[in-house]
Amino acid sequence: MTAEPRNDSPESVYAGAMPTHEGAVNIELRGMAPIPLSNRYGRLHRQFTIWFTPNLVPAGFFIGSLGTASFVGVGFGLGVVAIVVGTLLGGLLVAALGTWGPHTGVGQIPLARLPFGRSVVLPGILQWLSTIAWDALNAIFGAEAIHLLIHVPFWIGLLIVLVLQGVLGLFGYEWMHTFEKWMSIVLGIMFVIITVKIAAVGNFHAAATAHGADLVGGFILMVTLAASFAIPWGVYASDYSRYLKPSTSRAGIFWLSLAGVAISSIWVEILGLAASSLVPEATSAGISKLLGGGALGGMAMVAIWIGTVAVNAVNDYSGSLALQATGARIKRPYIAVIVTVLAFFLTLYLNTGDLATKFENVLLFITYWIPPFAAVQIVHWMRHRGRLDLTHLLDIRELGYGWDALVAMVVGFAAAIPFMDTSLYVGPAASSWLHGGDIAFYVGFVVGGVLYWLLQIGRPVGVLAAEPARALSPMAGVVLAADGSTPDLAALGSVDQPVVGSVDQPTGSAAHVGDGQADGADESRHTAPTSGELRGPSSAKGEPAGTTSHRHEHRAQR
Repeated sequence: MTAEPRNDSPESVYAGAMPTHEGAVNIELRGMAPIPLSNRYGRLHRQFTIWFTPNLVPAGFFIGSLGTASFVGVGFGLGVVAIVVGTLLGGLLVAALGTWGPHTGVGQIPLARLPFGRSVVLPGILQWLSTIAWDALNAIFGAEAIHLLIHVPFWIGLLIVLVLQGVLGLFGYEWMHTFEKWMSIVLGIMFVIITVKIAAVGNFHAAATAHGADLVGGFILMVTLAASFAIPWGVYASDYSRYLKPSTSRAGIFWLSLAGVAISSIWVEILGLAASSLVPEATSAGISKLLGGGALGGMAMVAIWIGTVAVNAVNDYSGSLALQATGARIKRPYIAVIVTVLAFFLTLYLNTGDLATKFENVLLFITYWIPPFAAVQIVHWMRHRGRLDLTHLLDIRELGYGWDALVAMVVGFAAAIPFMDTSLYVGPAASSWLHGGDIAFYVGFVVGGVLYWLLQIGRPVGVLAAEPARALSPMAGVVLAADGSTPDLAALGSVDQPVVGSVDQPTGSAAHVGDGQADGADESRHTAPTSGELRGPSSAKGEPAGTTSHRHEHRAQR
């Protein structure tokens, strides 16, 4: 007999109603709990639009404009090459991690519970706070655009932006995908028109102002600036593919996600690069003036407004999953609303002076945690060959502390510091032999990943789980269908399915995974899909106003 989740159980908070088809209008109550196979749906092409639309924002435009700034100085031609290389580097991470969604049915930060255990609190809190902060910084652009468009006070424009993004965050996954799909068409048309205008006035022949080693350093810096616009999406990746069926083409997810990130980011950044000498200020008003005001300037303000809602809604949704991953027992829709409310007041505060630029610089600095964090997740995935045990995923009290993962992430971040080149700090390696180049992202990724791999040598490939605080039901490792019935494990199990645990594993124990067997048991006993409810008594961009003279002022706008 299967016990129903208690009111104070993780399942009562992290599970719940969910959309079942494209166009569903119900509120998604489900949080970080795995998505059951019976609720998997969705067409592959939406992996393109979910990553295409949020990048058509002023942030990318102003990142591109930095290519001709004095501290970069690569000119137009080399700047385009740097933008393409950097965007592809960042997009590869997003595309690769996005393939995990159909395989596990779990979001990106919640999956980090497996290697990090209870120490997932650090990356989870960093991600949640960052989504609030980027919401506020993005909203400055959107609110200003509405102010210029319909001449309402800034706070009313802000309210319009945040209410719309809040509604999307509240209703959840399906509303997000639907909005991003249709707005990809609207914004795409608008940006084609804007492109035609900039093509007529832009400077496509800007020469490099740096030379020799300084030019190499400037190129490296521009590559990293472009990468920083895409890399932060890596901690969101599987959030938006977790409802897809396990049979969905992984190659399709990879290439469509990469195309969505790359096409939009490269497009808007090259526009910024071409118009770099023509933008009077890094604000919505500056973009309107660039386009000559009038109808075209008004259309650009509408595009900025839509883009702000698109990117902030993604922040709110993923931020809610990140906070749940830390162990917070708050329903996902409530967290999305909380993020929106906090962002409203933070935006008003930041808009009162030059605080926005200073605050943004701090956020950009701490963005360096993402590559070593992602490296730990990737190494963990590779060690388990993608076959993860989610038996203990929902109750953080049943996880170990994951010190190896935490140490690898922190050391990876620390190792990257000498290679950073930001407005807050320039590392000795960046300022000397790199001639201003910034390779901190790549150093952090390599050091974090290699260190975690070394710390795992000699350790069994199994779940990061301590002895459970209370006895598990013998059915705790079984995934149940939405109606509570037990699926045909023999029919569902395969080497392509992730591992949950043994149907008949001893009470209170967790199955070791990785090679498809545990304690010599037959492999089929350990191949139940993870994508279901775990039942039983024990079963987580945009820019403020400012000038483009600040180094890295526009990095990683999310």
